Amino acid sequence: MAIRNSSIALRVAVIIGLLCSLAGGAYLGMAVQAQGPAPSASVSLLGTVKMVSGNTVTLSTDTGQTVTVTVPATAQVVQLPVGSTDLKAAKPGQFSDIALGDRVLATGKAEAGATSFNALRVVLIKSTAIAQMQAEQQADWKARGTGGIVSSVDSAKGIITLQSGSKKLTVTISSTTKFRRFEGDSVKYEDSKPGTIAQIQPKDQMQVLGNKSADATTIQAEEIMSGSFLNLSGLVTSIDQATGKITFKDLATKKSMTVNVTSNCDMRNIPLMTATRIAAQTNGGGPSGGRGGRRGGGTSGAAGVDDAGTNDTAGTTGQEDTAGAMRRSAGADLSQMMPRLPTIKLTDLKIGDAVMVVASEPSPGASTVDAITLVSGVEPILTANPNGGMSLGMSIGGGGGE
Repeated sequence: MAIRNSSIALRVAVIIGLLCSLAGGAYLGMAVQAQGPAPSASVSLLGTVKMVSGNTVTLSTDTGQTVTVTVPATAQVVQLPVGSTDLKAAKPGQFSDIALGDRVLATGKAEAGATSFNALRVVLIKSTAIAQMQAEQQADWKARGTGGIVSSVDSAKGIITLQSGSKKLTVTISSTTKFRRFEGDSVKYEDSKPGTIAQIQPKDQMQVLGNKSADATTIQAEEIMSGSFLNLSGLVTSIDQATGKITFKDLATKKSMTVNVTSNCDMRNIPLMTATRIAAQTNGGGPSGGRGGRRGGGTSGAAGVDDAGTNDTAGTTGQEDTAGAMRRSAGADLSQMMPRLPTIKLTDLKIGDAVMVVASEPSPGASTVDAITLVSGVEPILTANPNGGMSLGMSIGGGGGE
């Protein structure tokens, strides 16, 4: 199983939809700035409405606070359309328009660190408008989104080569291309950070939104989401339910790994029959432990032929390329079915279970990592790929990656 960066499908369940939660905040912030500097001793808090009672609103702010905002009759309430960057586009509203799940920017006067204050103005983006925008963006990513592994980056020319399944694609960058970067234990869109092409490295996971050329070999990038992730696999040797940690020896590196399974981790179980079918795909339907077990299909994965000292290399490159393509195809299949696999909890895992994990790497070579996706029930796949030759395909940031 490739130790780094395999074609991750982002939490395959349409994470791109959550874009609006972030985008709404950005728009609101820009709109407020357009009104000039805030008065001294003023406070502006952006968050999601968690409760409405009387004339007060409880917000869960984007910085993790819980704040109670009193909205007196004298306060100004306006509704801002999703996507707008100017309060001139806002329409007059009223307190009764505010509902659970709405995005709110409340401005008023308060002491530093206060958990309650009276609002002078409330800027509102309705959750229903956010949901509509989410659906539109989700559909766009499904229609025009492509995912894969970065093969090369030419920042000067603005060209990125992407391995998407068995295809190589040329991604062209323009001055209007938007970049976002995933860090930490989440591949949710709202947890990504603004990025640059300089951050993208070979073997990174990448998801690109844009139109393909007529021959489908080139993509003009409108938005790019990228991240550097590890693919790990092995048999669980210990589980600490209290701390949410599991350990196993990674098949590819033979290194003992400690994996933090946080609330952000997407945990799934693959049925035995499905895992067996995917295992057969990775080695062309041959016996477990056949050729192509190691990363990228570059060498033999079994002890049988090459370890016996045979020097017959005729046709090896073609066989390895075929094996690699089979594993990429199997990974793509697993990626497509991920949203339909049953979810599990850490308490469902047992010592000895076979798992495949996509994890973030806090620092190169770290032995403790944060799990982003964990799939159990993969014994047949690991048996067919004893050196970790198959990548767990997931799509970053949502949308139709291959």
